[in-house]
Amino acid sequence: MRLAVASLALLLASGCVSVTTTQAPRAAAPAAGFDLTTARIVDLSHPFDESTIYWPTSPSTFELKELSHSVTPGGWFYASNSFCAPEHGGTHLDAPIHFAEGKWTADQIPVSRLVGPAAVIDIRGKAGLDDYRLTADDVRTWESRNGTIEAGTIVILRTGWFTRWPDRLRYLGDDTPGDASKLHFPSYGEDAAKLLVIERKVAVLGVDTASIDYGQSTDFIVHRIANAENVVGLENLANLAELPERGAWVVALPMKIAGGSGGPLRAIALLPRQTN
Repeated sequence: MRLAVASLALLLASGCVSVTTTQAPRAAAPAAGFDLTTARIVDLSHPFDESTIYWPTSPSTFELKELSHSVTPGGWFYASNSFCAPEHGGTHLDAPIHFAEGKWTADQIPVSRLVGPAAVIDIRGKAGLDDYRLTADDVRTWESRNGTIEAGTIVILRTGWFTRWPDRLRYLGDDTPGDASKLHFPSYGEDAAKLLVIERKVAVLGVDTASIDYGQSTDFIVHRIANAENVVGLENLANLAELPERGAWVVALPMKIAGGSGGPLRAIALLPRQTN
């Protein structure tokens, strides 16, 4: 079924989240809505601070500068900061323009593409193998249990790597400054990316490692496949152990940076109680 999510309305009076389907293609909801009085909300983002992990070749990292943190002459307390950070680091979004000229920038991505049902593919049992890459067979095995992944789905690859955060050496496989040639971590493989992006027409590829390409990739083929189809990437996701294989909805909203190739991300998952 090809549906669309134009808005995620928080109905505070009734305590429900409802979905209006009027525009871009979306996958079918697992249920009519979420009752916020019973639904669980899981934070899928790591905090940004001095330990936030960035790509080894990044010229800078996250910096928070205190502007004010004191009692004012008027007698009340006032706090304010400025921050500086590269687009790609920590829990963040890759806009399609990241690896595909002319595709959506961060501010051009329809919000309806960033809200949707999640398909969580668990490879923790294989992720310990050298730079394991999700295969098309892995995807089909998941589908044999859960049904075919539908258009507009937000795919989340669970490797277990989020438990290594923020240990840079364990998370990236190497901590040599300025050198990305020694990285080792699992992620998506080319055949799985083609199946998910070209055939299944998913909206998002997410992962709890530093990249939707595996650590030793030099051609970034998964980025190129995904971004060419305006498919978004979510990297360095957190707390994926709490998500069921299916039944959750993900909301992944980045900073709306005009012309941006990505940006810091606050992502959450909404879990109906019956999935626990």
